[in-house]
Amino acid sequence: MSSGGISHSSRVLVLNADYSALTICSIYKAFLLIYTHKAELVSQGDGPLRSVSKAYPMPSIIRLNKYINMPFRGGVVLNRHNIFKRDGHSCQYCGNTRNLTLDHVWPRSRGGKTSWENLVTACKGCNNRKGDLTPDEANMPLNMRPYKPSFVMFLRDLSGRVSEDWLTYLGQRKAS
Repeated sequence: MSSGGISHSSRVLVLNADYSALTICSIYKAFLLIYTHKAELVSQGDGPLRSVSKAYPMPSIIRLNKYINMPFRGGVVLNRHNIFKRDGHSCQYCGNTRNLTLDHVWPRSRGGKTSWENLVTACKGCNNRKGDLTPDEANMPLNMRPYKPSFVMFLRDLSGRVSEDWLTYLGQRKAS
C-alpha cells in the first residue's frame, strides 16, 4: 500500500459509533478498520492510498461500526509524556526546551500532590533554583497555570495535527 508521499505518522480521527471522538490512529490502521468493515469512512483526506492495482480514499475521519463503551475514561492519563505535551515541551518558568524534568508547584515535602494541577514541566536549572519553595517564594512566576486537560481538548490541542474536518467532532467550529 502506497500513500503517495504521505508520512507514516499521518493521523486519522477515530469516532465511536455515536460520532463522539474516541482516539487518533495511523492512516494504515484506519484503512485496515475500513477494509475489514469494522469502520466506515466519514471524511476523506488529500489524495488516494494506492495498492498495485487499486486506489482507495485517504481517510481523515473514520467511525467505528460498533459502539465501544468507555465507562472509566476520566480524561488524559497523568504521566510525564502528557505533562510535557500539555506544556509544549518547554520550561514553565523560563521557556527553555532542553534538560526538562517535572516540578511540583507546591513542593511534595510541604504536602503538594502529584496531580495535573500541581505538576509542570521545568528545566533542571529552574527546578534546582526553585527547590523546596513555591513559585511566589522563589520569585519565579509560572508562564501558564497547570490544568487537567479533557480528553477532547487533548486530542484537539495537543495531538500535533488537527485537520479542519476534525473540528466539528472535537467541539470547535470552523472559522467563518
